[in-house]
Amino acid sequence: MKTASYILAAAATLTGVDAYWKGFNVQATRADGQCKTQADWERDFNAMKGLPGGFSSMRVYASSDCNTLANAVPAAINTGGQILASVWTQDEGHFEREKQALLSATQQHGTGWLVAVTVGSEDLYRKETSASRLAEQIYDVRGMLTTVNGGSSIQVGHVDTWTAWVDDGYPYFQNTQANNIDQGYNLFWESTQAVRDVVNRVKPGAWVWITETGWPTAGPTENQAVPSLTNAQQYWSSVACSAFGSGHTFWYTLQDFSASPSFGVLDANYNPKYNLAC
Repeated sequence: MKTASYILAAAATLTGVDAYWKGFNVQATRADGQCKTQADWERDFNAMKGLPGGFSSMRVYASSDCNTLANAVPAAINTGGQILASVWTQDEGHFEREKQALLSATQQHGTGWLVAVTVGSEDLYRKETSASRLAEQIYDVRGMLTTVNGGSSIQVGHVDTWTAWVDDGYPYFQNTQANNIDQGYNLFWESTQAVRDVVNRVKPGAWVWITETGWPTAGPTENQAVPSLTNAQQYWSSVACSAFGSGHTFWYTLQDFSASPSFGVLDANYNPKYNLAC
């Protein structure tokens, strides 16, 4: 079962009005399945900037796949955007390609575009690696970044579901509980607090970032959770608007075209499906 995903990272340094990173998960492929070009990434950044709240940050899922960073980083720089980068850990060859793509991007463009780096995604939840191997890979990437000007200050962590940290917070997928839309706010914040509590018992002061949560506008019903524009709007107004003001948050997702369930907040024409004002 898919659940809300969180990143554990060191303390951040933002202050003032923009004290928290806020943005969207963004996929590397277009509606036709082809990899995005730099122009496509620029369109994504500009679409986010045009939304209420003026979002400028996005989370991408890989570094080398689909030449993600090679195309997305210049797009970020051209539009004043930032990227929460990801490095896949499965398959040693893939891991090395991911590292090299990240290293090349930072060597060529510096680190001003880089929010942070996530090493692995939901590996512990899927039991695809051990905690010790994952820690080695995190330290590997962290050490690599120290060779780049400004890289020592870049936060490096890991994304996993809240159940991996603690023992669902996608309330939509928490189908063994009462999970109708009116329960969504409480289910989400209960899971978030559970992660924060266990993390801070181990390392007080460590940040827990929200990297995936949302409510679908279409798709199958999960127990009491019904996908609809009305319910997605309610979840955004109650959860997104509170999350953006209380911690680093990347919403799922900017656009997912014909996916089922569909969590995208923009339609195929880049128009908001519902009111995204807070």
